[in-house]
Amino acid sequence: MKTISILNHVLGPVMRGPSSSHTAGAFHIGSMARALLGGAPRWAVLAFDPAGSYAATYAAQGADRGFAMGLLGKPLTDESFFTALPDAAAAGVDLRFEVRPLAGAGHPNTVELELTAAAGTSLTLVARSIGGGEVEIVRVADHPVLFNGAAFEVLVSLPAKVAAAAKALLAEDGALLECAASAARGADVQMCARRRTKLSAAAREKFQALAAAVWESAPVYFVQTGQPLFASAAEMVTVAGQRGLSLGRVALAYEAQLLGISEVAVLAEMLRRYDIMVRAVERGLATDFRGLQLLPACAGKIFNAEGAGRLTTRSLHTRAAARALAVMHVDGAMGVVCAAPTGGSAGVLPGALVTLAEERKLTRDDLGRALLAAGAIGVIVAQRATFAAEVAGCQVEIGAAGAMAAAAVVEALGGTAQQACDAAAISFQNTMGSICDLLHGTVEIPCHTRNAAAAANAFLNADLVLGGYPNLIPLDETIDAVYAVGRALPPELRCTSQGGLAVTPAARKLKPGCAACL
Repeated sequence: MKTISILNHVLGPVMRGPSSSHTAGAFHIGSMARALLGGAPRWAVLAFDPAGSYAATYAAQGADRGFAMGLLGKPLTDESFFTALPDAAAAGVDLRFEVRPLAGAGHPNTVELELTAAAGTSLTLVARSIGGGEVEIVRVADHPVLFNGAAFEVLVSLPAKVAAAAKALLAEDGALLECAASAARGADVQMCARRRTKLSAAAREKFQALAAAVWESAPVYFVQTGQPLFASAAEMVTVAGQRGLSLGRVALAYEAQLLGISEVAVLAEMLRRYDIMVRAVERGLATDFRGLQLLPACAGKIFNAEGAGRLTTRSLHTRAAARALAVMHVDGAMGVVCAAPTGGSAGVLPGALVTLAEERKLTRDDLGRALLAAGAIGVIVAQRATFAAEVAGCQVEIGAAGAMAAAAVVEALGGTAQQACDAAAISFQNTMGSICDLLHGTVEIPCHTRNAAAAANAFLNADLVLGGYPNLIPLDETIDAVYAVGRALPPELRCTSQGGLAVTPAARKLKPGCAACL
C-alpha cells in the first residue's frame, strides 16, 4: 500500500488552477521528465489517448501550459505560466501535443512523452496524473517503474554480474531509502531506488564504469523518509485514543514522522498554505474580478448581500459559501490556490475555515490543527480510493473536500478523532454518486456552486455529529462504498464533459470566453 503525505498529496500542492490533475499534475510530470532527460528538451511530443480525460481537457484546463512550465524548469506559480507555450518556442523547445491511441493506457490521465535533448539523446516516458496533483511515472525507456516524485528516484539498467556493486554504490553515501532489482532484457538487470539526495557526479562516473545506463528523477514533494502511524481510519482513531490526541494532533505526529521533520516545521508549512487560501478568498471576493470563461464573477456580490442583510438571514453558511465561490473564481481563472485536496475542490476548506476562524476567533495553531485534521481524512481517502474525478466522479473531489472540511470543523470545536471521522463519513454518505459533468471542460459550472454547498454543509455535518447523531457506517467502509460507486459510473460522467449538465441545450449554447459579456 502506498504511503500518503498530507503536505505532499492531500493539502497541496500550491498550484495554479483550474485542475490539480491537469494543471499541477501536468507540471509535476514535466518537472520529473526534465530531470530524467537531464535538462529541457529540444523536441517534445506529448500524446493523450482519445478515450482519456486529457484529450478533452488539456487545452481548456491549462495542462499544456503546466507541462511546458515543468519541462522549462519554471515554478508553476510564476506569472509566465500564461505565456508558457510561446516561451517554450522562444527557448528552442519544439513542443507538440497529439491525441492518438496509447497502448495500455489504463488511466484516463495517461500521457506518453517522447523527448529529445539538445545533445541528441532521446527518452520515452509514460506517466499518469492520479488526482490532487499526485503523479506516477510508470515507464522509462521501455523499463517499467513506479516513480511518484516523493524522493530522488533512480533507474539503473546494467549487466547482472555487476548488480551487487551497483547496489552498494547506490547506498555508499547513506542516502538510500529502498532499492529493488528485477530482470530486464537479456543478461541485464533493472534496479529502481529511492534516495534522500541526488546522486553525486562521482557516483555517476562509477556507474558509467560499470556499463550502466542511469536515469534519475528529482522530487517534486517533500522527501518521505519515515513510516506512517496508521493506514486506515480505524487505526487512526485507535492511535489517537491511545495517545490522548485529537485528530489534528495525531495527524501532526503522523506527518512529522513520515517526512522526518519537526512538528513545528509541519505546522508552519500548513499555515503557509492556509495563508495562500486566505489570499485566494480575498482576491476572489473583489466585485470587479475577471478571468472566468463561462461564469460571471459573483462571489463578492453574494458576500456583500449577506453582509447587508438582503438575504434570507445573516448566516455563516452563506459567508462560507461565498468565500468558497471566491476561491473557485481564482482557481477557474488559473490563479494561485492550494489544492484541497484538488484544484476542482479548492474552495471548500478555505470557505469553511476562514469563516469559522472569524466566527470563533481561532488562533493560528487552531487553524493549523484543523487543516491537519482535514488532511488526515484525505490520507484515508487517498489510501483507499482516489482524488481523481476522472476515475470516480465529483464525489472524490468536492465530496472529499466536504468530508475533510466537516472533520476540520469538529477539530476546531474540540471534538474527538472519532467524531471527526463520523462527520466526514456522513458528509461522504450525502454526496455518494455525485458525477463530474463540468461544462466545456472548464472547472466552473457546476463546480463553483458544489464547492459553495460543500463549505456550508461542513458545518451542518459537524453539528449533527457533535449534537449526537450516531453514525453507524464507519469512515473506512463509507470510502470503500464511494469508490465502488465511482468506478461504476460510465466515462461520460467522469470529467469528460460528455454527460449530465454538460450536454444540456443551455450548456451547449455557452461559448467559453464570453463570461465578461454576460
